Amino acid sequence: MRDLATIKHWIFDLDNTLYSATTNVFGKIDKKMCEFIMENLDVTKQEAVKIKNDYFHQHGTTLNGLMKKHDIDAHHFLEFVHDIDYDFLKEDPKLNEQIQNLPGEKIIFTNGSRKHAERVIERLGVEKNFQKIFDIADCDFIPKPEIEPYQKLVKTFNIQCDQSIFIEDIAKNLEPAHKMGMKTAWIENDDPYCKKGFDGNHVHYTVKNLTEFLKETNKIIGQ
Repeated sequence: MRDLATIKHWIFDLDNTLYSATTNVFGKIDKKMCEFIMENLDVTKQEAVKIKNDYFHQHGTTLNGLMKKHDIDAHHFLEFVHDIDYDFLKEDPKLNEQIQNLPGEKIIFTNGSRKHAERVIERLGVEKNFQKIFDIADCDFIPKPEIEPYQKLVKTFNIQCDQSIFIEDIAKNLEPAHKMGMKTAWIENDDPYCKKGFDGNHVHYTVKNLTEFLKETNKIIGQ
């Protein structure tokens, strides 16, 4: 982990990365996606679930598929699906401390919306660490792992890839970051989609617990 001592740009995915997947935030969003599809495409719940999943796997995000296939307004979709109760997300002072102690800048890079990201980090109590959020709108609604969002992120924030690390729960989303010269860290999980390719050479670190990983990193950096 000594190679992390040179990191100046700490890039974090949001959902199921800064908080545990066991909180089921995304489960609530999934439910709202199905409701949106049922209402806007006039389909049954069963059909909506299939469309949601098919578009996610075929187009990177359900939204991307809806935009391409049905000319859905992206902003309307994002506002609808992120209209959830965030109260069950609790402050995480230990995570906040470790992120705060990292040298350099901290950035959120998400396929979700800026408003959603702001709500999540506020509930977690880590919002003061993140002055920079790069959301799906900033990516021109092109989702990870397409290369364009990564290139735009780097250009927008003048990121030095060889002094950066990207931390993410979907293993394949780390491939473009690795190709661009970043270090990568995968948040370990058992979801078949998320772990596909986790043992490839584009994954430099496998992280069981983000707080503990950052704590160990801070120890090494401080030596």
